[in-house]
Amino acid sequence: MDLAARLGLSVPLIQAPMAGTSTPALAASVSNAGALGSIAVGTLTPEAAVRDIAQVRAATDRAFNVNLFVHARCQPDPPREAAWIGALAPLFAEFDALPPATLETIYPTFAGNAEMLALLVDLAPPVVSFHFGLPDAGAIAALKSAGCLLLATATSLDEARAAGDAGIDAVVAQGWEAGGHRGMFDPAAPDDRLGTMALTRLLAARSRLPVIAAGGIMDGHGIRAALDLGAVAAQLGTAFVACPETAADQAYRAALASDAAHHTAMVHAISGRPARCLANRFTAFAETPNLPPVAPYPRAYHAGKALNAAAKAAGEDGFGAQWAGQGAPLSRPMPAAELVALLAEEFAAIR
Repeated sequence: MDLAARLGLSVPLIQAPMAGTSTPALAASVSNAGALGSIAVGTLTPEAAVRDIAQVRAATDRAFNVNLFVHARCQPDPPREAAWIGALAPLFAEFDALPPATLETIYPTFAGNAEMLALLVDLAPPVVSFHFGLPDAGAIAALKSAGCLLLATATSLDEARAAGDAGIDAVVAQGWEAGGHRGMFDPAAPDDRLGTMALTRLLAARSRLPVIAAGGIMDGHGIRAALDLGAVAAQLGTAFVACPETAADQAYRAALASDAAHHTAMVHAISGRPARCLANRFTAFAETPNLPPVAPYPRAYHAGKALNAAAKAAGEDGFGAQWAGQGAPLSRPMPAAELVALLAEEFAAIR
């Protein structure tokens, strides 16, 4: 499949759907510049998802991507959660705050979410993508019948083959270098931690699906390298965080421009699933010896967000979920359209 031709892209580039950071304005700017812009609705209510899709459509007539989380339904674990709250309590106390008494499942999953499926079928965004797993066969068939191109994240050959068997159109090969949450279908399973180069080549050779490389790619050289490995496109997230169109706060932008960018860490402690973050006080806390097991995702994130809010209220910015990949030091703050143009120029210059 010629992904760029099908989607009308002038550069084989996808802006990653970064929940909490990407915005409809970012997605529209990227799409208008000739790449594929993305929004993330995995943390949103159906009403908010409709709003964001409408905002993208109002700002661009080009293809865009809508991303969803397809994690297993979270089963509350009161003893484990109480132990985790207790581990965080001294940090809350540092800011004269109390942790939540109990944790909540703050994000729904797309798995079995009939209301979200119905609105997506009705709105039929050009591209729909999945993270953390795959929806059931009925949901995939309904979206394909609506004309949606379907993408899914894979961190291994087994996950990519499962995506192909399920009818997914192309797979996002997420290397260990990537910022944000690992897209593993089962976070409790062994993780071979394949890097972007090895994973992209492996999936291009063995998965039978078109491959989109993701993880650590920050410039046109990286996009060209991905295509040389057999990918049909590259997905960049951290490269776009510093764009003015994102929702990243000033502390996030400052951290990305600091020495912290050279020291990202893969941690469970913030959300309950492995995710790569800029080095900060939360990643340092995650290295504390003898911590109890982290509460399950996304209930741990309820505590993490509450801690960040308490810290920020006291003037401390070191507990944010400042997701970033290992290419973070190569970040170039500029408007999204200018960044896409620069990436396209760099990519075209390398033959």
